[in-house]
Amino acid sequence: MSKKVYCIAQFQPKPGKEAELFKVLQSLEPNTLREDGCLQYVVTRHLSSPFAEGKSFPIAFNEIWADMASFEAHCQRKEIADFFATYCMAENGLAADWNVCIYSDEPSDFDAPLLAG
Repeated sequence: MSKKVYCIAQFQPKPGKEAELFKVLQSLEPNTLREDGCLQYVVTRHLSSPFAEGKSFPIAFNEIWADMASFEAHCQRKEIADFFATYCMAENGLAADWNVCIYSDEPSDFDAPLLAG
C-alpha cells in the first residue's frame, strides 16, 4: 500500500503581485526540503500552451510527502502557518485566493496486501 500523499497548492496573486508572491513561495522550499517526510516540494508558475489549455491559478506547488502524518506536520510548521497568515489571510497579503488539495495514488477500492508483522 502506498502511503504517499500528493499535494497541489495553487495561488492566485493579487494584481501586480505575481513575481513577489512567487519569490516568497520559493523562499519556503529550502527548509521544507529538509523535512524528513518531504519527497518533492517545487513551486512552479503556469505556462501557456495550445496542448494544455486548462484553467489554473498562475502559481502552484507540486508536493509529494511520504505519508499523511508528514504532510500534516509540514502544514503545522511555524514558517508555513506564518506564510498563510501574512500572505494569504492578511488584508495586505499578496494572494487573492489559494487552493490546497491532497491526493492518493491508490484507487479507493485498493486491495492492499497484509504484511506479516
